[in-house]
Amino acid sequence: MGNKVQQLRSEKNWTQMELANQSGLSLRTIQRIEKGQVPKGHTLKSLAKTFNVIPAALNSGLDTEGIKSIRLINSTALTFLILPFGNILIPGILTFRLKNQEAQQLGKEILSVQIVWTIVTSILMMVLPLIQSQLSTNIPLFLIVLPLLFILNVGIIVKNGHSLNTQGDLSIRLKYNFL
Repeated sequence: MGNKVQQLRSEKNWTQMELANQSGLSLRTIQRIEKGQVPKGHTLKSLAKTFNVIPAALNSGLDTEGIKSIRLINSTALTFLILPFGNILIPGILTFRLKNQEAQQLGKEILSVQIVWTIVTSILMMVLPLIQSQLSTNIPLFLIVLPLLFILNVGIIVKNGHSLNTQGDLSIRLKYNFL
């Protein structure tokens, strides 16, 4: 943790005293944090505001660029709306190009959710005509279910995007990651 604050402070070419003045924290607090004390509450929020990062960026191994990469991977999952399997192909390429292991792991978690959604959607599209014939209905069920599935996936992507912006982590993920 201390290394992250120290790294961000060094990037701005600030002394510990300058960081203390910018953040409104005491010099002693900055020194403790850079030696490994984990900031919480007001201290964490002050440092995050001073460095213009989300608080979770100070607690994780992700740097600002890593979080930006994960946001991009999450948002490119929306390409399923215009490109079949775009929610897997484009995020997959971006994920496996990442060098940061923690960012790559989050990318794999996004991919896992998208793969499961795609498999479930494909199976339902094959089974729905059978269900429709059993129900003897003239209304094509896929015209009802497919838009609902699309809305569900967009909701997952939006919720994870919001969670990445506020907490620096995913809120919707699989219990077991298979990638």
